[in-house]
Amino acid sequence: MLKTLIELLGEDALVLRRYIWMAVIYGVLCGLTMTALVPVLLHLLGGDVPQMVPWLIVLLSCLVICWVLRRYVEQAGVRVGVAILRGARHRLGNHVAELPVGWFSPQNTARLSHVVTQGMMAVAQLPAHVFTPVIAGVVTPMVLVVALFMLHWPLGLIALLALPLLTGVLALTAKLSRRADDAFHRHFADASQRVVEFAQAQSVLRAFNGEGGGMRLLEQALEKQRQSAARLIWLSAGSTVLNTWAVQAVFAGLLLAASWWLNRHLEGGMATSSIAAVIVALLLVSRFIDSLLEVASYSEVLRSARGQLDTIGELFAVEALPQPHISQTPRDASVELRAVHFCYAPGEPDVLRGVSIRLEAGSMTALIGESGSGKTTLARLVARFFDTTQGSVLVGGVDVKQMSSTQLTAQISQIFQDNYLFIGSIAENIRIGKPDASDAELLEAARLAGVVEIIERLPQGLDTPVGEGGARLSGGERQRIAIARALLKDAPILLVDEATAALDAENQAVIAEALAQLRGRCTLLVIAHQLSTVAMADQIVVLEKGLIVEQGTPLQLRQQQGQYTQFLGQRKAAKGWRIAAASDGVDY
Repeated sequence: MLKTLIELLGEDALVLRRYIWMAVIYGVLCGLTMTALVPVLLHLLGGDVPQMVPWLIVLLSCLVICWVLRRYVEQAGVRVGVAILRGARHRLGNHVAELPVGWFSPQNTARLSHVVTQGMMAVAQLPAHVFTPVIAGVVTPMVLVVALFMLHWPLGLIALLALPLLTGVLALTAKLSRRADDAFHRHFADASQRVVEFAQAQSVLRAFNGEGGGMRLLEQALEKQRQSAARLIWLSAGSTVLNTWAVQAVFAGLLLAASWWLNRHLEGGMATSSIAAVIVALLLVSRFIDSLLEVASYSEVLRSARGQLDTIGELFAVEALPQPHISQTPRDASVELRAVHFCYAPGEPDVLRGVSIRLEAGSMTALIGESGSGKTTLARLVARFFDTTQGSVLVGGVDVKQMSSTQLTAQISQIFQDNYLFIGSIAENIRIGKPDASDAELLEAARLAGVVEIIERLPQGLDTPVGEGGARLSGGERQRIAIARALLKDAPILLVDEATAALDAENQAVIAEALAQLRGRCTLLVIAHQLSTVAMADQIVVLEKGLIVEQGTPLQLRQQQGQYTQFLGQRKAAKGWRIAAASDGVDY
């Protein structure tokens, strides 16, 4: 737990270390203050009031010092909490920003969102409100054990043996609740994602909301969250009760031992000083138990926060893509894959198996193949969303691993199926591709992507707000703006994944014409099913189950009568499909 906190605080870790030492000193002082009560009571019970007065002054002085020190310790804890809220999110954000783009799956994104919002706040509460009583509750009993040994060694021995026993009970209850806590946070993140999805996809859900289907997925996620929350509540309550029972059992054992010892020795006569020592020892036992009960009362809070810290630790443990000490400069805009193998996780089958392909600078290459054949994975490897499992990817003759992320990003522009628009105007979203672009450059990119006709019918034109995620625009309009953004960047290499998938035939032709104009100006790697796009490629690569089964020019592949020929036949059949005329002569 402390290791993750130190990593989270970074340069502010010194504040945490100072606070912990202050809390430990406070716990020791609390134990010594309680121990100072021993001579006061012994002298009082022995009738020696003059000898009691100096110890009483020491006791009162220690109480004042404890009260003052507690305020300083709590303030130090608050400073640690503030440091976590102020800087930890930035450190986690800086780390996440270096992770490969392929890491950002919906599941990982939901987990990250939960940690940054609720998780970070829960962690910040630890030093501010939890660590001080817990550290004091752990340190103080250790001091009291020493005092018990000095007063009555059997009670000291029982108290000493009880400490590892209680530690084991706390660890057991924490383990029992941990799985339920992990399940709750996982279902909570899933439910949150479903709620956002439900709000954003109302048009689709209402169009296909047969027999309540629009609510089904959301209700299932909420029900799983409810069940996991109920299980967590029961286990948490049970753990708290079990921890309290364990502490009370220790108290009962100490009380029985003291009673047995007193009964045994009172029958044969016993010195008054010995009886007084046992009575005072029982008072220390009471304080010993109170400290342990306080620790037990925070066990569930600590266990929950431990789960959050473990998740944060897992995020920090994800390795960023290694960056070269000296970035090499590509000599041109060529792209080459050499015997590339790739799988998304250890033990899973390879998505790409020994793929070798070369894209000459300024050429256009079309990737075709069935869904799941590895086309999108291949394009993302060029942009270094991931690193290859085996083999290498080269841009301009330089391995992408030997290029800094900044330099590689400058070489590549991307148009993928999943495009996102930020809150702002159409112009602001297009300018993301090149913030310092002139108005003329922006308008040219908009023209090539077919955005001009969109802005001409909008009252505010390029200044029209797109809404969150582009909610005010249609899917095709959002895609055209994303295409204009990529065109404005004007990178030497352009990766295109189904750029015309959401467009009508007229706009498909516009984009196909834009791609044709880019031939020779940049290296094009296009994943497409449109015949017009595929036919203009310099070379076509056919993928099947992660393997290249055909490669060559359109003419060469047509002559081979293989997979590409089948593709042509399927696309021509789909393009030529017409609904038959009805008997009344009207087409439907």
